[in-house]
Amino acid sequence: MSSYRPLHDGWTVTAVSSTGHLRPVVAGLPASVPGCVHTDLLAAGLIEDPYLDDNETRLTWIGRTAWAYETVFEWDGTAGERADLVCEGLDTAAAIVLNGVELGTTANMHRSYRFPVRHLLRDGENTLKVQFAPPYGYAEGRRAALGDRPGAYAEPYQFIRKMACNFGWDWGPTLVTAGIWRPIGVETWSVARLAEVRPLVTLAETGRGQEGPDGEVEVHVTVDRASEEPLELTASVAGVTATAVLPAGARRAVVALTVPAPALWWPREYGGQPLYDLTVRLGDHDEWTGRIGFRSVRLDRAGDAFTLVVNGRPVFVKGFNWIPDDTFPSRLTRERLAERFAQATGAGANLLRVWGGGLYESEDFYDLADETGLLVWQDFPFACAAYPEEEPFRGEVEAEARENVARLACHPSLALWCGNNENIEGHADWGWRDSLAGRTWGGGYYFDLLPRIVAELDPTRPYWPGTPYSGSPELRPNDPTKGTTHIWSVWNTHDYTHYAAYTPRFVAEFGFQGPPTYATLRASVTDEPLTPESPGVAHHQKAIDGDLKLLRGLGDHLPAPDGFADWHYYTQLNQARAMTFGVERFRSLMPYCMGTIVWQLNDCWPVTSWAAVDGGGRRKPLWYAMRRAFADRLLTFQGDDLVVVNDTDEPWAGELAVERRTLAGEPLVKEGFAVDVPSRSAVPVELPPVLLRPGDPAGEVLVATLGGVRALRFGAEDPAMAYPPAELDTTVEEDGDGLRVTVTARTVVRDLALFPDRLDPRATVDDQLVTLLPGETAVFHVTGGDLDREALVRRPVLRCVNEARP
Repeated sequence: MSSYRPLHDGWTVTAVSSTGHLRPVVAGLPASVPGCVHTDLLAAGLIEDPYLDDNETRLTWIGRTAWAYETVFEWDGTAGERADLVCEGLDTAAAIVLNGVELGTTANMHRSYRFPVRHLLRDGENTLKVQFAPPYGYAEGRRAALGDRPGAYAEPYQFIRKMACNFGWDWGPTLVTAGIWRPIGVETWSVARLAEVRPLVTLAETGRGQEGPDGEVEVHVTVDRASEEPLELTASVAGVTATAVLPAGARRAVVALTVPAPALWWPREYGGQPLYDLTVRLGDHDEWTGRIGFRSVRLDRAGDAFTLVVNGRPVFVKGFNWIPDDTFPSRLTRERLAERFAQATGAGANLLRVWGGGLYESEDFYDLADETGLLVWQDFPFACAAYPEEEPFRGEVEAEARENVARLACHPSLALWCGNNENIEGHADWGWRDSLAGRTWGGGYYFDLLPRIVAELDPTRPYWPGTPYSGSPELRPNDPTKGTTHIWSVWNTHDYTHYAAYTPRFVAEFGFQGPPTYATLRASVTDEPLTPESPGVAHHQKAIDGDLKLLRGLGDHLPAPDGFADWHYYTQLNQARAMTFGVERFRSLMPYCMGTIVWQLNDCWPVTSWAAVDGGGRRKPLWYAMRRAFADRLLTFQGDDLVVVNDTDEPWAGELAVERRTLAGEPLVKEGFAVDVPSRSAVPVELPPVLLRPGDPAGEVLVATLGGVRALRFGAEDPAMAYPPAELDTTVEEDGDGLRVTVTARTVVRDLALFPDRLDPRATVDDQLVTLLPGETAVFHVTGGDLDREALVRRPVLRCVNEARP
């Protein structure tokens, strides 16, 4: 059998040369593998934390320096007849040298490399070096050779096959890395090894009555050989075994299995996620194991729609966009990813879109998606730029695409391959064509190379050339009535109520900013005093005019902030309201609109951004708002209608009550409507004028209830409302592993929020932004930290829009 020996010990890193930048002397510094230069320098105390204050700005020299990693390892000469050095991830342009002999060079962070080394290994000590060229130097050299290409940022990220957002983004730092970022080791083998195992899983066209369709598995296998003898392949899954023989010299075979009526894999909230162990054996020489799920997925484009259909059932996508969860991805653990997945599912999501400025993620990522039922939309890593199609890039793109399409084929959660993020739109609408002057821009990848690779290697899944995209290169890419759309007019130029002007088929990106939680901001900024304009806070805002847009976005919705505490609460609240407005609008259009993917779930560092979970892993108020907006059953006021959204498998029937009340809770008008909403549908209920026309807009609220679900519409924006000063009764009691905070309202209380992390960064709360009518009670459960109970129920920890100021 083949065997694998990791080479993760004893590494050092040395700064070899740089382009004139001042830098510390780094020679023979202990290095962690997997890892990167930044984390090694940080561990040694040679740089300050790049995430703190503006330290990032003093680290540009790292990306303009050549780095050499080196280790010495023992070899006893008893291995098999073949030995390969396997590099699962090198970042990025590197030369690999073993015992003084160069094995080869690499230029792609997104793929692995394998080098035969048996002839170079020595008994006893062996020296392995990986010499990284400066990323900036490599990218700028390719740019000079091929001609410049337009992009969203003045950085050369499209000229190196590397995580684009390493070069900075409107939510991310410019920290250009180098290093051995994924495992490296030596694999030894004899006779033959499994070079690639690519299971393609489908459902049979004909079923078995009520038992459901059979599952079909085609296991495509490629082997490397040290011998030309015939080889036997065996594949086993769900109690079914099949074999195939590779004749002498043959390298490829397909083993086909039929599994009678397997349990189907479903997205979360549509069914379970049963997974089956698949084992592939190559005689006695090698073995591969993985897990598969039986399901079908297709893209319904009828009538310009964009609908994911799983196992024959249309799925309304409630999703988040995903960016790399750390600027230094080698720091990510399965536990940290599991926490993010729990946050996504806890907010009601059923899909993550892996955005094209990041990575093909780790096996842990896709395994967790399989287990939790989160569908994955996978962008190929191209974002917001014109990309060259000449060599060496075309060959690298083909190699990385082939490797990753094959690698991820077994995962039932993977639902869609997408060619790029915003590049088709950029070429069509952002003025790129004039500056390109006929040079390549990436269209050959998105419309030819990538769809051919997907069709060849993974025909079980749909491919979409890019997003936004309307379905044809001749059409305006970002047409909301066709295919996928991105909506950035809101945030950039329009009030969030402008979402109501859109009637889209599928919204793949839209977002609104808010600052991180107080504890995350305070841990990353040492400003004294802390103000919205203080240097550290300003540095942790990467969007153009971001802070101005935050304040402008408050518009007529909220009072003008008076100090940092107001600014922090109001801008977080406004982010939550803006995204709630958009999500509810798009969900109310089901089934015409069949998807809404919020930008974004997570952050890669502590920053003011569009994320629901900040760079410290803490849930912002937006997260709690999305949990309500993504709820399976939803009531939402849309114009003159109250829309009843039922995203469950059961009908939703009952008496819908809609009532006009005064802010003091006095009933004015009440109407009842018998509703019977089919499963997976949205039904508008037209409201009569007597409900829609308040006698005193500043003093009234419209209340809709159905089966324990409620929606509120206040008669005017908050500054124009005649809110009384909030009167609250609060108690704080021990409750299991934390504290139970009970708040009873004696007046209307608008968007009550509890921020326990202001007292202790370890503290979290289970709910936020609760509006109470007079006489109602909210209960918050606070866990973690050592908390002052009196401070817990005072400003600025306990906030509401109409609070009584001290």
